[in-house]
Amino acid sequence: METSLDSSVLLSLPGSVAPDATARWSPVHTVYGGAQRFSHDVVARVGRHALGLLDTLVGSLNDLRALPLGLDETPDDAALDGLYRALRAKLTRAPVEDYRIDFEDGFGPRADDEEDRAVVAAATALARAHREAILPQGIGLRVKALSGDTAGRSVRTLDGFLTTLARSSGGAPVPGLVVTLPKVTRRAEVAALIDALGRLERALGWSHGVVGVELMVETPRALLAADGTVALPGLVSAAEGRCTAVHLGAWDLTAAMGVGAAQQSLMHPYCDAARALMVLSLAGTGVRVVDGATNVMPVEVHRGDDLTTQQRAENRTTVVRALGVMTRHWQHSTAMGLHQGWDLHPGQVMWRHALVIAHARAGFAATARRLRAFVEQAAQAVRAGTVFDDAATGQGMLGDVLRAVDCGAVSEAETQAAVGVEVSALRTRSFAAIIAR
Repeated sequence: METSLDSSVLLSLPGSVAPDATARWSPVHTVYGGAQRFSHDVVARVGRHALGLLDTLVGSLNDLRALPLGLDETPDDAALDGLYRALRAKLTRAPVEDYRIDFEDGFGPRADDEEDRAVVAAATALARAHREAILPQGIGLRVKALSGDTAGRSVRTLDGFLTTLARSSGGAPVPGLVVTLPKVTRRAEVAALIDALGRLERALGWSHGVVGVELMVETPRALLAADGTVALPGLVSAAEGRCTAVHLGAWDLTAAMGVGAAQQSLMHPYCDAARALMVLSLAGTGVRVVDGATNVMPVEVHRGDDLTTQQRAENRTTVVRALGVMTRHWQHSTAMGLHQGWDLHPGQVMWRHALVIAHARAGFAATARRLRAFVEQAAQAVRAGTVFDDAATGQGMLGDVLRAVDCGAVSEAETQAAVGVEVSALRTRSFAAIIAR
């Protein structure tokens, strides 16, 4: 595997800095897939499988109505038809918003020559997808931890991947590429990644900071230092402006806290404590907080073309039960202010988009009315029905409306008609700018 640098020295070299960490784009999910399964057409492949599950589950509006969407009110036929059309459009147009090529848990420990081959294959496929303009808006890779026995392998994978990518893409970087660092415990690990990236960017002729960084919270020390101080801001600071998001690794975290396998859950109190610390310590920094993964997959228990009626019923029951678990996790996460999570299976991709679109459409009309009244009163506190709105709730409404547009639940034209303001103005998130428009 060709590399640009001597990997043995990368961990000790000084690095440099960074992209704008305040970017407003926020995907609804990050899809993780083992590097050994990555292909240039991964987005289309995930979309086909997601649509296939939707077609299996929904043959009529009543089938859709029976699924565990978690809505406060049962939607009528018109609302369900609108949801179904918007969902199919999303799964056809952009089923994957953010994707990680995983060289860690999704790939596992392998011989060096085997991982080297996977590195070259995945980077070459990524370069092809970039040339063909079929990448999702967010793309990156997860390397192994920069601690213990995996540190050397992690740097070797990073070096080989970026070197191969540069060679396969004519020397240019892929815009928005990020590297996710798992099992972070110390600032030194983050600093080592920044050092490696800075040196690689210089060797490849790329601008400093063109490659972003994401950190995974999977250990108690990533949240609280030994002296009791909150550790996460220091870890983000060690990324020198490159850090765009931090992800909750629920299963490693709960295991590290002594929780048994039967009690591990995305809704465990330790996960709530982690989410709260993550959101509280990073609010206003522009660094996104990302929830973990539901580990119950919407997978059919019976396979084959000649299934009995009972087997088909059992398949549906199993899948719907898994979707119900994901619904509870998603509602819990969004109530805590986290609007992005992990998806590990095309069925989860389908269902996340269904949940996001369904809830956005259900609440859009009322939220748009409140936001319009607020804006028309020149951003003074107003009373809309029985709900009192001020600048703080105004920001919440702005977020809800923009998420509805971004997920495909409503169009920009519908939004402008409902709110009375162009979406481009709403994206400034400044009421002074909005009112001036």
